[in-house]
Amino acid sequence: MSHVTNKEKNKVNNIVPYIPDGDFYFTKGVEAFRNRKFDIALKWMKKAVEQKPNEPLYQCQMSIIYTEIGAYHAANQLLTNVLQSSDYIDCYYLIANNYAHLGLLNDAKKYATSYLDKEPNGDFSDDAKQLLELIEIDDEELDEFDLEDEDELLIYQETAFFYMEKMEWDKALPVIEKMVELFPNHEIPKHDYARALFFSGRREEALQKELELFEEDPTSLYSLTNLAIFYYELGQNEKSDPFIQAISNVYPIHEQQKLKIAVTLARTANFEEAYLRFRSIAKGKVKNHSSYYRWYSTTAYHLGEPSKSIELWKEGCHLHPHLSKEKGPWNC
Repeated sequence: MSHVTNKEKNKVNNIVPYIPDGDFYFTKGVEAFRNRKFDIALKWMKKAVEQKPNEPLYQCQMSIIYTEIGAYHAANQLLTNVLQSSDYIDCYYLIANNYAHLGLLNDAKKYATSYLDKEPNGDFSDDAKQLLELIEIDDEELDEFDLEDEDELLIYQETAFFYMEKMEWDKALPVIEKMVELFPNHEIPKHDYARALFFSGRREEALQKELELFEEDPTSLYSLTNLAIFYYELGQNEKSDPFIQAISNVYPIHEQQKLKIAVTLARTANFEEAYLRFRSIAKGKVKNHSSYYRWYSTTAYHLGEPSKSIELWKEGCHLHPHLSKEKGPWNC
């Protein structure tokens, strides 16, 4: 039997365990981010935020990681939370950048302009100016900027996106309906409302609303994709085909718009064209969309690539557990 001397006991008792603090986790997260190990960076940054939940720098850095992997909605939700508890100016540019990636260029311009108003010589001032040059939206198209309203809109958008991606249309419908009521000048919620109506069973009402929107703007990608799907689901292929043809000639810059076209082509059984569109999408930019995995997997299966279909489905179920409750494309 070993014996521990008093001297050794004192030595053991004097050891102070090292407990990492938020700065330690933050530094490790930044290091992983610079090495492009985004999953590891996110884990470290989440630990940093847990240690110091009121440190805006940590949440902003975590939002940048989300942006890098294409989780723009998650990034903006974090940044919006920061703005609600502090006036961390960098958030305005970071939100603008995420909106630009989502194709919401009007909102992007508002936040970029707000950033430059507050920090004309800030760290992101050159980036904000370049972003504004790229957007090129006429000033007269902008509504009066009310940040508080924009924050509220973002919360509604996040909630609607969550339910729509899970195809929980009955839950999405009242959220979108309220968003349309509160923000009548925003066009995208109107198209989302028609979509939620259609898949909630109110098909004729949804079709009529979307046709009215299409009449106002015949170039709207949201109208073209909705009408292509609506008519196809109604079995009216002769009416669906012109809209499918129209979107087949559209090649957007933003990944979310590319995904919208790819999903529409898949949902209307144009699998070969859909497959080409899915392949052109940077997966890292749309990993937060379960619809990417749902319909890319379906497309691969219908084109005789079951192994690729299974691989996509498994990855989708890992990232979006609700997919595992759905039937895979081979069971449909």
